Parts: sequence; structure tokens; C-alpha cells
Amino acid sequence: MKAAVHPQYFDTKVVCACGNTFIIGSTVPEIHVELCNKCHPFYTGEQRFVDSASRIQKFQDKQKTAALHVTKKKEKEQKKVDNTPKTLREMLMEVS
Repeated sequence: MKAAVHPQYFDTKVVCACGNTFIIGSTVPEIHVELCNKCHPFYTGEQRFVDSASRIQKFQDKQKTAALHVTKKKEKEQKKVDNTPKTLREMLMEVS
């Protein structure tokens, strides 16, 4: 085998948000996770919500940010249209 081709292998310490820790093998020295087998609802049988914000709230936030981008885009388009040179006919139509 070639030397210095393979990544370094560690006995990795995995730390869960609930405080549980365990050792696995990995190429990263330490891993932080939100769920493990001690606190995951599938393994514990408890029903609790993991997400801090609901799906509906996340969707509404995305819609608000998208609306801001659309209005900014429209403003830029209007500025571009206003800066274009006008024909003689258009100028006369604005006067009357």
C-alpha cells in the first residue's frame, strides 16, 4: 500500500445533547450529535418533538424572505426601465 494515502483513524468520542457519550471508530476525533439511542423517541417509546420550530413556521419564514427578494427584484427592474432612453413620441406623450 502507498504511504500517507489513507486518513488517520481515531477512537472517536461521540457526545449527545442529552449527555450520553460513547466511543466509535472514525476519521474525526470528536463528534457532537443531537440524538442518540438513549434519547431518540423511536428507542425510548416517548413521544416528544425534536424540532424547536414547527414546519409551518419554517415555511412561513421562507415565504417572507422570498417575498422580500421578489420586491427587490421588481424595484431593480423598474429602475432599469426608467433609465432607458425614450423616443420622441414617448416624451411628447408624457407632456400632454
